[in-house]
Amino acid sequence: MGVTVVGSVNLDLVVTLPRLPDPGETLTATSFTRVPGGKGANQALALRRLGLPVQLVAAVGIDPEADRALELLRQEGVDLHRLQRVTEATGLALIAVDTAGETTITVVPGANATLEVSAAEVTGADAVLTVLEVPDHAVTAAARHATGLFVLNAAPARPVPAEVLQRADLVVVNRAEYATLPGLQAARAVAVTDGPRGAVLLRRGRQAAAATPPPVQAVDGTGAGDAFLATAVAGLLHGLPDTDLLIRACAAGALAATRSGAQPSLPTAEQIDEVLAG
Repeated sequence: MGVTVVGSVNLDLVVTLPRLPDPGETLTATSFTRVPGGKGANQALALRRLGLPVQLVAAVGIDPEADRALELLRQEGVDLHRLQRVTEATGLALIAVDTAGETTITVVPGANATLEVSAAEVTGADAVLTVLEVPDHAVTAAARHATGLFVLNAAPARPVPAEVLQRADLVVVNRAEYATLPGLQAARAVAVTDGPRGAVLLRRGRQAAAATPPPVQAVDGTGAGDAFLATAVAGLLHGLPDTDLLIRACAAGALAATRSGAQPSLPTAEQIDEVLAG
């Protein structure tokens, strides 16, 4: 089963703080790290760690940040043959994390804003996954040319073309995004996540399943949504019932929140099995 991810690649600049600052307030960070990130890259790596062959269609700069951002993808076997090198700088994300694992994230799109997608890059995959950290024309092309499952992570939230939602087999959003985005009922299914409270799966606007994650000590929630989404996609590809799919996805998100950094935190299928086994 092959998955093509049409998405973003960022280098995450992460600071940890005792608490998140109020508007206009200056706080002193307790640590600073550079971590590979970007929703597209995160989800590609998450799917790879679940044992699926993955191709990433993305754009990066010709700068040192690109090499750092792609490091884990290369090490773990994500197919980067469709990677586009452009003159714009590699995307960045400025992330603040407090001691409870809550985050604020500011994204600088950079090269991600230049991404172009052709039919040859998408057609034939068992599943195509895309995110809203790339331009609308790339998202629409991914939906239009997908011949297998088509999944949209509608984040960061902005209006989505109707043809994209109508083509979607699954849209994944958090509670705030669900409240903001119109037209989601056009998708065949919508998963709405709500952090430690779990998630629900809606089919044509009606609740089909609900699940809560196992209790964990959250450290950094940055990659939790990406782990959730990748596990949900793997569940769809393996034909899991809605409730089982959602239970595994919630467990994956919870596991990711127990570790620092987006990509380093993404769990394997075996680790998900272990946490569900108790």
